[in-house]
Amino acid sequence: MKISFQQVSQSFPLQGGTFTALDRVSLDIEEFVTVVGPSGCGKSTLMNIAAGLVSPTSGRVAVDGEEVHGPGPDRGVIFQQYALFPWLTVRGNVEFGLRLAGMPRARRREVAEHYIDLVGLSDFADALPKTLSGGMKQRCAIARAYAVDPKILLMDEPFGALDALTRVQLQDQLLRTWSSDRRTVMFITHDVDEAVYLARRVVVMAARPGRIQQVIEVDLPYPRTEEIRLSPEFAAIRNQVWHAVYHQ
Repeated sequence: MKISFQQVSQSFPLQGGTFTALDRVSLDIEEFVTVVGPSGCGKSTLMNIAAGLVSPTSGRVAVDGEEVHGPGPDRGVIFQQYALFPWLTVRGNVEFGLRLAGMPRARRREVAEHYIDLVGLSDFADALPKTLSGGMKQRCAIARAYAVDPKILLMDEPFGALDALTRVQLQDQLLRTWSSDRRTVMFITHDVDEAVYLARRVVVMAARPGRIQQVIEVDLPYPRTEEIRLSPEFAAIRNQVWHAVYHQ
C-alpha cells in the first residue's frame, strides 16, 4: 500500500501567533522508509497525520488513493513508549485488537501465538508487562501491531529508549519479520545508522518549518547483515545522510 502526502502543512497556535510544524510536505511511501532530522522538524507530526491522529491544517494524506480522515485498521502504530495494557499478559495484549475485531477465540489464540513466536516471546506469553525488559515490551508491542494485519506500519522511534545491543537485535528482528511480508513501513528515528541499516530510502527533514530536505536511496541488499553494517558502501551512505542532517 502507498501513503501519499500531498502539500501537507500543519500549524499550531502559540501565544501571539502560530508555529508551523510542517510546510507543504509532499512524499510517497510504499516500501521501508526511515525519516530522520533534527528535533522540531515535524517527523512525529507527519506520522501522526498518516495515522489519522492529527488532521493537517492544509493538504491531503491518502492511503492507496483514499483520503485519511482518522485511524484505521490498515495502519498499525508503534510508539517509543510501549503502551501495553499492564493488567494483560503478553498474549492478552497481542489478542486485544483481534478481540475488538470480533475474531473467534480459537482463531484469536492461534494468530496471537504465531506473532508472539515470531518476535521470540513464546516463553513469556503468560507474563505481565511489568516482568519484561524494555526490549521484550517493545517486541510485544510489535507483535500486537502485526497481529491485526495492517498493511502499513507507522513506527515513531520504537527503539529509542533501548540500550545499544537490544536496539541492534530488534532492528534485525524487525527486518526478518518485514522480509516475510514486505509491508509498507514509515520508521522515524534520530539515529542515522539505524535509518540507513533499515531502509530502502532515507527521508531527511529540515526544521523551522518542517520540510523535506533530501531523499537518499539506500542501494544495499536485503537481508541486511553485520557485514553490510561494516562495509564501505554503508559508511558512504551513512556519511551522506549525516551530512544532510547536521549540515543544513
